[in-house]
Amino acid sequence: MLKKFVAVAALLVSTAASAETYAVQAGRLIVDAAQAPRGASTVVVEDGKIARIESGFVAPEGAIVVDQRNKTVMPGMTDVHVHLTGTSGQPWYNGFTKKYSNPYRATVGLTHALEMAQGGFTTVRDLGGDTSTVIAVRDAVGEGRFPGPRIEVAGAPLSIIGGHADEATGLPPELAEAVNEAHLNPSVCTGAEECQKVVRQLAADGVDWIKIMATGGVLDPGTRGLEQHFTDEEMKAICDMAHFMGLKVAAHAHGARGIDAAVRAGVDSIEHGTFIDAQGVKDMKAHGTYYVATLMAFSGVANALGKGILTPASEAKTRETLGVWGKGLNMAYRGGVNIALGTDSAVAPHTMANHEVELMVTKGGMTSRDALIAATKGGPALMGLSDVTGTLDPGKSADLIAVDGDPLTDATAVQHVDYVMVEGKPIPMKGHP
Repeated sequence: MLKKFVAVAALLVSTAASAETYAVQAGRLIVDAAQAPRGASTVVVEDGKIARIESGFVAPEGAIVVDQRNKTVMPGMTDVHVHLTGTSGQPWYNGFTKKYSNPYRATVGLTHALEMAQGGFTTVRDLGGDTSTVIAVRDAVGEGRFPGPRIEVAGAPLSIIGGHADEATGLPPELAEAVNEAHLNPSVCTGAEECQKVVRQLAADGVDWIKIMATGGVLDPGTRGLEQHFTDEEMKAICDMAHFMGLKVAAHAHGARGIDAAVRAGVDSIEHGTFIDAQGVKDMKAHGTYYVATLMAFSGVANALGKGILTPASEAKTRETLGVWGKGLNMAYRGGVNIALGTDSAVAPHTMANHEVELMVTKGGMTSRDALIAATKGGPALMGLSDVTGTLDPGKSADLIAVDGDPLTDATAVQHVDYVMVEGKPIPMKGHP
């Protein structure tokens, strides 16, 4: 009975918050990043959705007026690659300390969720963390208990033994044995059948996505390099089962052979794509696979070099990847591949996630407009949310932000966020009452 009362009370609070009418007055309005902007306009928000857009500055009776007359109002951005429960700049061994329990990580996740929203991201996809923890963060924010963006989660990533998400990798033998005996690696699997069982379990746990470590990673302490990890058969089995269960698959992939093998296996997005080659671009274009560059992650690992934060193997892999920073995105962009913005926040600070748009221009060679399209529309398209968010068309969720300048011509404009609304609810901003 108590649980039912709490659930009803939460629903009533959420409904009351979204039932308010807002009139967001914009000096410049971007309804759709792929279209020309409008001049002075007012976005009327009712019941958490865009009700209508009126020319000029209007104030409907009873509406809460949000004065952004000196700003550009635009759709909220989507970051399809974050790790809410991790924090940038911490030594690789921090996760093995007593402090970092899963309950503690949940509080960290809620903190970073708010930071992402304050940075202009109204939707994020968490691509790797303890399954129960990231689900708790997703649900707590989704129920309106804590402010933050719309969140989808992948839970524990699938990894080979000794792979990028194998927590036992790099540990002394006795500690590795303890980790394995305690079953702390629930998503480490071998063989098609075993990997499909892991997918089924994650689906049963309630994740929104499946993530696989198709290749080695920069930040793991392993020395297997950055090429293909799962076999072609294993990857296809994972994708087939995920799609059968109604879930999409994101593949962490750095090396060219691993990227292309994951694409041919049927993954829906390639994360990082560092050493993609011409064949990989061709196959991604043919399969409609999305490319997520996570350029901010490179700045994060670059800042960690020589500070004892990374293992020697990770330092070597970091220098290898920094040599081609942004080249993969440029190849994918020029090849007509679908692009979505992702940052890998937790490698770099969550508070700097909105710098990704600038890097997509300066490192990836995209135009400011195309980078903004990827930042606002690319993620929703990948996540199947285009009918919900990504533009400010009437009927869609009121996910909007106000920024200085013109982000269609200046990629740094989104680094100056003054106002954020997620599903019709204003986000508390730093420095604001």
